[in-house]
Amino acid sequence: MTRSTRVESIMSHYEKAWQAVLQRIEAAVRAAGRPPGSVDLLAVSKTFPADAVRALYACGQRAFGENYVQEALAKAEALADLTDLRWHLVGPLQSNKTRLAAARFDCIESVDRAKVAQRLAAQRPTGKPPLAVLIEVNVSGEASKGGVAPDGVLALAREIAALPTLALRGIMGIPAPDTDVGTSRAQFRQLATCLARLQDAGFAVDTLSMGMSADLEAAIAEGSTQVRVGTAIFGARA
Repeated sequence: MTRSTRVESIMSHYEKAWQAVLQRIEAAVRAAGRPPGSVDLLAVSKTFPADAVRALYACGQRAFGENYVQEALAKAEALADLTDLRWHLVGPLQSNKTRLAAARFDCIESVDRAKVAQRLAAQRPTGKPPLAVLIEVNVSGEASKGGVAPDGVLALAREIAALPTLALRGIMGIPAPDTDVGTSRAQFRQLATCLARLQDAGFAVDTLSMGMSADLEAAIAEGSTQVRVGTAIFGARA
């Protein structure tokens, strides 16, 4: 099987799932009374091969999320011919990986402390546009989860705003797993409140990254502008 034939086969495998997710987003946007096109899809391709990304790119998807810096770098190299791919880091970022992340990603969605922001800013290559960042907020209070507490968002935003090679775009968060819809929606509402507080404080932020395969409808109802979907597109991970 040639590479082009393999990509076509993978594309047909993923295209229906991708279209189904887009339809879910559109339906949730309508149900929430929001304008068409007000929610973006970030396809979370972690653990899936570069050919899966290439196939989804051929469908029209451009923004992809990865959890691990090294895995993303390998895929980016394999897909270097796709010059308008946009890579988002959605997983935790270790301090020793900030140089690689600052050079390759278009957006870091998991900034939760000033030290990481400062390292990203110092290591963003000259000539590249400011690196888009989101503040990860831990609304569930889980000790095992990254993210700044809601009451620390404003202070961290001020730290980021002082770094000219970073561009603060908004908020990212994940509700506690295995919670009922009411609890999840309350935590999504908290994240939306964090974004609104930044806007009220004068920050030019517009991105609320929340909602995944199982709960994107609830997230959109509470104001999400970007959902991060992996399983519903690519299938279950090993």
